[in-house]
Amino acid sequence: MSANSGTCDLMPHPTDRINLTVANGEPLVWGKRTYVMGIINLTPDSFSGDGLVGDLESIVRRGLRFQEAGADFLDLGAESTRPGNRPITAQAELERLLPALKALAPKVNIPISVDTYKSKVAQAALAAGAAMVNDVWGLKKDPKLAAVAAKAVAPMVLTHNQRGVQYQDLLADIFASLRSSVQAALDAGVAQENIILDPGIGFGKTPDHNLEILGDLKKFKDLGYPLLVGTSRKSTIGLVLDRPPDQRVEGTAATVALAIAGGADIVRVHDVEEMVQVCRMTDAVIRGWRPAGWDR
Repeated sequence: MSANSGTCDLMPHPTDRINLTVANGEPLVWGKRTYVMGIINLTPDSFSGDGLVGDLESIVRRGLRFQEAGADFLDLGAESTRPGNRPITAQAELERLLPALKALAPKVNIPISVDTYKSKVAQAALAAGAAMVNDVWGLKKDPKLAAVAAKAVAPMVLTHNQRGVQYQDLLADIFASLRSSVQAALDAGVAQENIILDPGIGFGKTPDHNLEILGDLKKFKDLGYPLLVGTSRKSTIGLVLDRPPDQRVEGTAATVALAIAGGADIVRVHDVEEMVQVCRMTDAVIRGWRPAGWDR
């Protein structure tokens, strides 16, 4: 907190890092390369048609397959976040989430994130083996979630979201909302280095808004926090290319490459094997990443 301005300092040191190990046991170091978060939907109404509600064997297989393909995180979500979704209770969410989490956590060696905006769900998930919280509402729905993450010393993703698609100034409004989310997290005791921001592509925005955000992503780096970007299979890609969700791999690949060029640190994706390759090739150009044994 600045003593003069009364506002939070949004510029952590660029070498700050989350105390987690990711793919191949590497320590997570921001800027070294782009990290890949594989989506595992536990819902019956996933927009992408990949929900695995109650199918524990398939959930474990998918998690292991994603890990083998190079995922750095797995993100388990038990409530659909698709536009127009019907909210479910915390108890219903836990009934979907906890069996899957308890089956998967002992089998994988990469961190599991829980995609929830409910403090009760996050608390139970962190106790059951999750290592990270992905809040699609950026503490606007349940501010108590921040205290849960702080007590567990768990990293958390704060996503911009809103009801409706009206903005006075798109980027300025999103920045103001994210700053408010960051301040709420800091006030609750979340360590600065454990905060990750997500501009919320597809949440409370029109397709043109989504494209504008992706084109201006570098501006979000001024907020001073690592960025997670989730464009995978989203409707804007479908509208541009006239393709259903399961035929949006190429469109997703283009947005992932653009997101990395714009400064994304984590990309959240359905098609892990393909997007790991997109990330590595883009990182080789943008971040100077080279594979092990490189000698050219």
